[in-house]
Amino acid sequence: MAHTVSEECIGCGACVDTCPVSAISLGETAVVDADTCIDCGACEDGCPVGAIKAE
Repeated sequence: MAHTVSEECIGCGACVDTCPVSAISLGETAVVDADTCIDCGACEDGCPVGAIKAE
């Protein structure tokens, strides 16, 4: 199960730095690669606006 990024994402990049497997890329907003995500939840904890949730 991967995590998804909601429209609340502000594109700050905090989640990119917290992901231990580099499953998150950043454009205008963050995008989680479901194939790489290990469902550890680090990105949820690292997001300052709560834009990342488990699917």
